[in-house]
Amino acid sequence: MKHFIIPDTQVTPESPTKHLRWAGQYAVKHRPDVIIHIGDHWDFPSLSSYDKGTKSFEGRRYKADVESGRDAMETFLAPIREEQARLRRNKQTVWKPRLVFLLGNHENRITRAVEHSPELEGLMSFNDLGLEEMGWEVIPFLDVEVIDGVGYSHYFTSGVMGRPVSSARALVTKKMMSCVMGHVQDRDIAYARRGDGTSVTGLFAGIFYTHDQGYLTPQTNASWRGVWMLNEVNDGGFDELPISMDYLRRKYS
Repeated sequence: MKHFIIPDTQVTPESPTKHLRWAGQYAVKHRPDVIIHIGDHWDFPSLSSYDKGTKSFEGRRYKADVESGRDAMETFLAPIREEQARLRRNKQTVWKPRLVFLLGNHENRITRAVEHSPELEGLMSFNDLGLEEMGWEVIPFLDVEVIDGVGYSHYFTSGVMGRPVSSARALVTKKMMSCVMGHVQDRDIAYARRGDGTSVTGLFAGIFYTHDQGYLTPQTNASWRGVWMLNEVNDGGFDELPISMDYLRRKYS
C-alpha cells in the first residue's frame, strides 16, 4: 500500500495555491492507494481568537475563508479527476484512491465559535467546507484513524491536559505505534522497535504552503515544506519519502 500525505496547508483568501495542483499531479503520477490530508487546510483567520479586536483583524470574513479553502481543495483534486476521466474514456481500470481528511484545530474554530456564540448554531458548520461532497472521509478533530497499522491524527496528545506531543521521539515512546501528525511547523522523524522487533516510526509531517506566517519569525518561517509518500505500508511499517516544495515546483510549475 502507498499513502500520500499532505500536511497543514492553512489556506487564506490571500494565499497562493498553485502548489496544490503540483501535489495533485504528483499523486496522479505515483498512484497512491490512500491520500491523507492531515488537517488545517483552512486557516480561518476570521475565526481567530488571538488577535480579535486588533487592526489586523478588520475585514476578515467567514464566507471568504470557506470559499478560498474550497477553491484550493478543488485545485488539488483537479488533476486526479482529470486522470480518472481519461481512464474512463479509454475504458481502463479507474484509479480511485481513498481520500481521508483529518479535521485540524483551525477547522475546529467553527466548533469553538458556535460554542462561544450559540446564536451561530445552524449558520455555520463543518458542512460548509464541502469535504464529503468532494469525496473525502472526514475524521473528527483529534480522533485517530488507523490505516494499514499507521495512526493518523492532526496531532497526538500527551498527559491529562491533552497537549500535543513535543517531538517525534516522544510520539513513538508514548504511543508505541507508527503515527503521523501535522500541526507543528517543521518536520521531525524518529524510529523505535517494539518488544517483538516490529519497527515503529513517528513522523511530524511539516507544512505545505508557500506563504509566511505573520506570527512566526524569519527563522521559523524557513521550516521544511513539502508532502510525503509512504511506500510499502504494512502493519505500521513503511519507507517514507519526503517530496519537497522545491522539487514539486521544478517538476510541475
